[in-house]
Amino acid sequence: MTYVLSDIHGNMRRFHSILRQIDLKSEDTLYILGDVIDRHPHGIKILREIMAMPNAKMLLGNHEYMMLRAIGEPYDGPEDIRDREPDELLRLWYRNGGDATHHFWKHTRLVVRAEILDYLKSLPLNIDVVVDGTPYKLVHAAALDRYEEYVPEGHDQETQTHFAVWNREASLDYARLDGYTLVFGHTPTCYITMDNPMCIWREGQRIGIDCGAGWPDEQKISWMMPTNGRLACLRLEDMKEFYSEEPGLELI
Repeated sequence: MTYVLSDIHGNMRRFHSILRQIDLKSEDTLYILGDVIDRHPHGIKILREIMAMPNAKMLLGNHEYMMLRAIGEPYDGPEDIRDREPDELLRLWYRNGGDATHHFWKHTRLVVRAEILDYLKSLPLNIDVVVDGTPYKLVHAAALDRYEEYVPEGHDQETQTHFAVWNREASLDYARLDGYTLVFGHTPTCYITMDNPMCIWREGQRIGIDCGAGWPDEQKISWMMPTNGRLACLRLEDMKEFYSEEPGLELI
């Protein structure tokens, strides 16, 4: 079986809830579409757990991208941060919940840090899979084959990496995709549909699976966004949905 989840954001409880439900077998594959870290405190622990799973495959998310840049180990090499001040990159990471990850990182052994850095720098930006004859493109934020269409010269998302991990527009527009179904994270589904708690969004050739696992466990995010977040996982063979909390459960 083929499972896809995204945007764990350091929430160990929600991650383990999904693992218990899907009961991953050796012949199964779990695809994780990035943003394992930040906001909740256990991102580094979850990363190490994923690294030890032989049947788990991960994409780079914008939070891993921010982390690498902030600690001076950018995914695209030194040129990617040549014109950026270290404090600027660290502030950006912290504004997006990176302080929780950085605190744990500073207490991580150097040899473990090196293993994690090697792993993160090896992660792909998109993965193509075929399940029961249906082609899927798995992305964190955007498909690389739309880069030229969405990034005109001089745009602030000038690199393919930045586009793949940050751009929302390319995954949410309704232009016909070229021969595949797109599965993406990054954009919480509450920005697309008003389901509460958040649910996986499916329409046409697009499937959004970020259901707000990075949001607080036991409260709604705010009066402005009165929606309960949770971690979601989708099984591609039969489109069965799994959630870290049952639909309809009130968390406040």
